[in-house]
Amino acid sequence: MSDYTTKTTVAGGVWINRSLPTKKSISPLVCDRMNHMKILAINKRAGLDYDLRDRYEAGMVLSGQEVKSVKTGHVSIKGSFVTLKGGELYLTNATIPPYPHAGELPDYDPMHPRKLLLKKSEIRALIGKSKMEGLTLIPLRIYTKNRYCKLEFGVGKGRKKYDKRSVIAQREAQRRMQREIKT
Repeated sequence: MSDYTTKTTVAGGVWINRSLPTKKSISPLVCDRMNHMKILAINKRAGLDYDLRDRYEAGMVLSGQEVKSVKTGHVSIKGSFVTLKGGELYLTNATIPPYPHAGELPDYDPMHPRKLLLKKSEIRALIGKSKMEGLTLIPLRIYTKNRYCKLEFGVGKGRKKYDKRSVIAQREAQRRMQREIKT
């Protein structure tokens, strides 16, 4: 079976041929071909360690060699967080190593804070949520959207150890029920 199937539809009396990915070719964690999104890094612990409420998408200010390094998958957001400094948001503790094919880069720090691009109204709302409600801004994933590198981060509250255990127990019970239904 090919990666793409052709679907012919009528739109305003005109026949259009569209190439659509088949169900087998779509892998939601690696690539979303319909939206041209390729996921480059995922923070797997975020769903367990935090109770997420809202999700936001932000652009990132990166140098040229950092973009190449990110697009080749050399990025880690494990243990990173989003901070507020002077009315702006920064991604802190994310590791982007230098691009191996770039020349020598003096004074390059792979963990320096990277500025996030959001609308002012969104930044004001996030400042209010983080200060008034005591919520944390957690990076969830880095992906490309068309040709731009984007960061998806969530607003959430940290879970206690007993909350994590109850979430794991609920998930296990749900899996057991699904298995019973299938058999």
